[in-house]
Amino acid sequence: MLWFKPYSVEDLEGFRNANMGTHVGIRFEEVGDDYLKASMPVDHRTVQPFGILHGGASCVLSETLGSVAAWMCVNPDEQMIVGIEINANHIRSVREGRVIGTCKPFQTGRKLHVWQTEIHEEATGKLVCVSRLSVMILDKKA
Repeated sequence: MLWFKPYSVEDLEGFRNANMGTHVGIRFEEVGDDYLKASMPVDHRTVQPFGILHGGASCVLSETLGSVAAWMCVNPDEQMIVGIEINANHIRSVREGRVIGTCKPFQTGRKLHVWQTEIHEEATGKLVCVSRLSVMILDKKA
């Protein structure tokens, strides 16, 4: 198992309190042995002026997944996670429904993690976006 300790979707509910992920409607869906999955609506909060899923919203989903997944790999009493770089390739547009992001590790070192997220349209399963997030693992100050 990749995680510091066994986690469930219910354990992640605390991350839904007053933050960007909550604002755009991100919902954690599944914790696997080496992946984390969440969904996000395609609605007035997440579309751009032309009515399609905003690329920035896809990045919010990706960064939320990658940051939480990295946090799940460390001792949260001793370490914290900070994003340092994100990139995304937007493959196709989505106008409605939900998208599902699945995040898996590309590299998990002691001080640097790289997480890849694939975002698919829930209704069709078609690939919408591929994103990669790099995070630093920092020691908490005493």
